[in-house]
Amino acid sequence: MEKVRPLKKFGQNYLQDQNILNKIADEINPQPEDHVVEIGPGTGALTEKLINKAGKMTAVEIDKRVIENLQCRFPTLYLISNDFLEVDLNSINSENKKLRVVGNIPYYLTSSILFKLIGNNDIVEDAILMTQLEVAQRITAKRGTKAYGILAVLLQFFCDVKLCFKVSPNVFYPKPKVFSAVIHLTFKEVDLSGTTKQIFISVVKAAFGNRRKTLKNSLSNSIFAKLNFEKSGIDLRLRAEQLSLADFLTLARFASCELNNRQNISDK
Repeated sequence: MEKVRPLKKFGQNYLQDQNILNKIADEINPQPEDHVVEIGPGTGALTEKLINKAGKMTAVEIDKRVIENLQCRFPTLYLISNDFLEVDLNSINSENKKLRVVGNIPYYLTSSILFKLIGNNDIVEDAILMTQLEVAQRITAKRGTKAYGILAVLLQFFCDVKLCFKVSPNVFYPKPKVFSAVIHLTFKEVDLSGTTKQIFISVVKAAFGNRRKTLKNSLSNSIFAKLNFEKSGIDLRLRAEQLSLADFLTLARFASCELNNRQNISDK
């Protein structure tokens, strides 16, 4: 196969450095019982490191130029020619075995991919992803810092997060303009009793909606504007970056209770 040129429209920057590829493979450390799902295998540089170790490997690739080559090189690879964001992960999870996700993902789709994984947290065991360094730092940010925001709260609530190592632009073709990092997200059991995943996510987004303002102002300018959070038990004079994960859960449970009460009243 002749050399494939990365396409800007797909956000492609092919990882070429064998040392970095080996470090990613070591981080995921696939076992014979694992089902690994690779996002955007491209020319198969990382696929090659994993396919003989994982029990089953699925790859989702949007670039039709590389499909035939991948099929020829890796006959046991289950290949889906589609956009990862359009793929139903439950259809991949046919053996009711949690999925292990890996990928050098398009940076402009990072948030969308992360939200998709959160949406499927019940069937995803973990994810090892290449992201922009800045995004990795935001994901692992601590409460009270400027970087602590929506991604930090949601991912730290649903996952144990780890920034594995930084990656230089020099190991990619073409070279991106930013430094990168590999992150490892290990999904954990979460207690959403008294609320729902969607309401929790919506509350977090609403709280950070006006980042420099107090919770009272942010929530009153959100989809929860009709709810009075004064009795939630959370100090509404605080800003969102001052809240703990437990505080956000308290707000979500309060919002769920208030919404249910309103629904019950309207049904009468």
